[in-house]
Amino acid sequence: MTDYEIRDISLAPSGDHKISWVKKNCPLLRSLEEDFKKEQPFKGIRIALSVHLEAKTAYLCKVLAAGGAEMYITGSNPLSTQDDVAAALAAEGLHVYAWHGTTPEEYDRHISRVLENGPQIIIDDGGDLVHMMHTVYQDKIPGVIGGCEETTTGIIRLKAMAKANELKFPMVLVNNADCKHLFDNRYGTGQSVWDGINRTTNLIVAGKIVVVAGYGWCGKGVSMRAKALGARVIVTEIDPIKAIEAVMDGYDVMPMEEAAKVGDFFITVTGCNKVITEQHFRKMKNGAILANAGHFDCEVDMENLRQIATDISEERKNIMGYTIEEGRRIYVLAEGRLVNLAAGDGHPAEIMDMSFAIQALSARYLVQNQGKLDQVLIDVPREVDLEVAQRKLKFLGKEIDHLTLEQEAYLNRGL
Repeated sequence: MTDYEIRDISLAPSGDHKISWVKKNCPLLRSLEEDFKKEQPFKGIRIALSVHLEAKTAYLCKVLAAGGAEMYITGSNPLSTQDDVAAALAAEGLHVYAWHGTTPEEYDRHISRVLENGPQIIIDDGGDLVHMMHTVYQDKIPGVIGGCEETTTGIIRLKAMAKANELKFPMVLVNNADCKHLFDNRYGTGQSVWDGINRTTNLIVAGKIVVVAGYGWCGKGVSMRAKALGARVIVTEIDPIKAIEAVMDGYDVMPMEEAAKVGDFFITVTGCNKVITEQHFRKMKNGAILANAGHFDCEVDMENLRQIATDISEERKNIMGYTIEEGRRIYVLAEGRLVNLAAGDGHPAEIMDMSFAIQALSARYLVQNQGKLDQVLIDVPREVDLEVAQRKLKFLGKEIDHLTLEQEAYLNRGL
């Protein structure tokens, strides 16, 4: 078997340039790379990683490899892998199994290629590695120390497995760390979603009506950026508390049934399936644009849209047009997949610097505490969150106050 399965190894120089730019703008990961080179926390450890395979992920892989890890790498979405980045990693001797535009069968084979090597640490984005490990490679589970999950969707899957007593090794809930979701989900998703939409459509946002489905941290970020671009924002929600938040943040709130009649842009960020379906398609006005920013391509019911369309054609790269009743045209970006990665470069480097620092330190925590963790769902240790925040502040050139002994005594009185 070859050491990699990629499109074209000759693309490596282009990928190297991308990774070099990321490294320049990721001081946190650079500092961890230096630390890991000295400490070798992953010496002799096989790490399986399935994350959107673009330059920032590639640099995380190089940081882990600098710490002694033997890396087995694939993507977490058929359209988010960048072939030149995959080639750059393969050219450096890392085991990469991924290419852009995989079929479902190829995607599963790449996941399998990563797992068949018997990883001891798993770094997952969406839960596909963990799922296949538990269904196909159960014989290799005893060798797994634990893993880290990057995103909300993956954590939902992990919690369901844990509730059913199916999760067989500890998983660190990276997405729940403050230095992840407060910045990555809000500022990273907020900016990268609109980067993807704007570069793909080349249309103005100001004066348009933007419907955001879901008001978690990702939805907050997408709404905030839409408002800044001059849009009127409507939020749809199932959680009454989040709905009140949206109202007090200055947005309108209504059911998707009503929002479908007036929206110009629709962006789903719920982590659920069939958020926009036939009943909504049939109410949308001519020219409505749909994009998804949830992990899986199930939030917009694409199968149903294809069934009711009388004509389907590509308008421009990453934009498919669907003609439905009365000749109305609905446009879907990036096949309903993650618009910020399938039609863009993902989150800004400075944001992923924090998220991937959490990943790297969480992986180190698992190795350091091998055999000592008695729960399968593990919160990121507070000291890891604080270490990332303190390093980030330093690189931002900012300082904060510290409690005096008198203040500590005051706050701890009566304890």
